[in-house]
Amino acid sequence: MVNLGNDWDEILKDEFQKDYYRNLRKFLADEYRKCVVYPNMYDIFNALRYTSFENTRAVILGQDPYHGPHQAHGLCFSVLKGIAPPPSLKNIFRELSDDVGFIPPHHGELTEWAKQGVLMLNSVLTVREHQPNSHKGMGWEIFTDRVISELNKKTEPVVFLLWGANARQKAKVITNPIHVKLETVHPSPLSAYNGFFGCK
Repeated sequence: MVNLGNDWDEILKDEFQKDYYRNLRKFLADEYRKCVVYPNMYDIFNALRYTSFENTRAVILGQDPYHGPHQAHGLCFSVLKGIAPPPSLKNIFRELSDDVGFIPPHHGELTEWAKQGVLMLNSVLTVREHQPNSHKGMGWEIFTDRVISELNKKTEPVVFLLWGANARQKAKVITNPIHVKLETVHPSPLSAYNGFFGCK
């Protein structure tokens, strides 16, 4: 049984009992047994552990976890201290610096952002090593739709940053007019110059 240690436990308790999620768990048990999968199975739900429902003020929505060794730890775009920031994260830091004078840290760990109310959520929460999108369509999208739909019910404004095509598909779930949706391309080097840089 998943234990998130905050109000998400009560909010999502029925989701963990649904057939699609049971099938997803079976799939993941098999994947972790046979393949190298990221993040570590104990880190899959770190985004929800670090940022409670009540404390969520903003959501950064990514695609799926980093698929290289030692990178993913359950927060989208974040890597633990001691791991070189990947290009996408460097581009995020660059845009923040250009926009608001942000001074990038000497590491890529965004845990403090999460603790301050920024939900760092991927659309898909697991991935095979070196195989981006390998767990797409296995059920995670349903689960993260539920997370977004619950946040949509909040009566205080939440800012949703939807980066990339997969993340932007979540826009349809965000219907409450008090919330703010900011959509742009993914910050990866493949697309950053097509709209991420300068998006503010």
